[in-house]
Amino acid sequence: MPDSPDAAARPEPITPPASATARPDQPEAHPPRGFVFWLSVAQLMSWGTLFYAFSLLLEHFERDLRLSRVDASLAFSLALLVEGLLAFAVGRLIDNGRGRLVMVAGSLLAALAFGSLAWVQSAWQLYAVWMVAGAAMAGCLYQPAFSILIRRYPEDYRRAIITLTFLGGLASTVFIPLVAWLIAGFGWRHATLVLALLHLVLGLPIHLYWLRGEPAAVPHAADAPPTRLIEHTRHFPFWGLAAFFVLFSGITTAMGAHLVSILRERQLPEAWVIAIPASIGALQVAGRLLLYFTEKHLDVHWANRWIPVLLPTALFVLALGLQSPWVAILYALLYGMANGMITIVKATAMATYVSRQQAASLNGLLGTPTAIARALAPSAIAALWTVSGNYILGLAILCAVGVLATVAFWMAQFRSQLRKA
Repeated sequence: MPDSPDAAARPEPITPPASATARPDQPEAHPPRGFVFWLSVAQLMSWGTLFYAFSLLLEHFERDLRLSRVDASLAFSLALLVEGLLAFAVGRLIDNGRGRLVMVAGSLLAALAFGSLAWVQSAWQLYAVWMVAGAAMAGCLYQPAFSILIRRYPEDYRRAIITLTFLGGLASTVFIPLVAWLIAGFGWRHATLVLALLHLVLGLPIHLYWLRGEPAAVPHAADAPPTRLIEHTRHFPFWGLAAFFVLFSGITTAMGAHLVSILRERQLPEAWVIAIPASIGALQVAGRLLLYFTEKHLDVHWANRWIPVLLPTALFVLALGLQSPWVAILYALLYGMANGMITIVKATAMATYVSRQQAASLNGLLGTPTAIARALAPSAIAALWTVSGNYILGLAILCAVGVLATVAFWMAQFRSQLRKA
């Protein structure tokens, strides 16, 4: 299943990015405030449309296209598969100084996908459109943005990444109510046309203007002697982190696709069905704010160890099957805080525990298995729903997978620190 200090504070007037006037072969020491803020705005819109809107469109696809829950969910799975398959190629383009091209192309593909979605009449058309959306995800979401920040600000990338995710974390808070309102007022087909327009009038200009003046291309880690990259894959820290990344990606993707349906199954009022997922975005930001203001005072390894525990705890609460708004609120609190902080843990863990110099290539190796996990997870949960008649079994399995992923991370962290001792 998904997510700048300017986002938490008052945005400043638009000023040209420092990167637009600085020498292209000299990365800035600190991110310009305007640059990070406007890149965050694009992330807010990209996550809100490409990721969170699907859960609100799912039941409309089922009804209007006469699809089962499994068949309709397959569209989102295909999008995630395409995104993952393109991840390594996108990383190489960014390392070669083509980050602006990647994100501009992502905006155009997103506009094309949502514009075409308004006209789909069959399952194969739905799948084709969401595969285009998957290519847009590869160019518009966190991974390319994180890679651009790491290249531009190698000495302060962790803080820049936390900053970038502030607005991105509000995507569900802003776009779940917005998309729900658009669907209710204009129908789902006209709503998708509005989403396409947003990418053309907001995302595209931001990426065109603020990503000018990229640093000169640097040698890609894959150009280093192959034994260097292979050597890292021979040790457990890489595989432990791989299990953590892949399994958690599957969990969050499945929850992003099915949360609205889960809450409706619990017979909560429609206002709660919209408010609970929307609140997760604000809670993600709260978690990232906590990291932002405490990172200089907390031991990073201690924080990384215990943050992942929150996610299976949240799933356990929801798996109890209680039909109470208070249970849903507790889930949102735990899941939102967890997901917000885990995004930062995942963005920096490979550099921290395996290799900072080759982190991009090592993360790229996980693109395909992560894509497969993200592609299969929503359909797997839909299949379990079809078999059992409710979401309890699927949530219980996701909780167990979350525990396994957390243990894998603990072991990777321990073995890495043991090797460095």
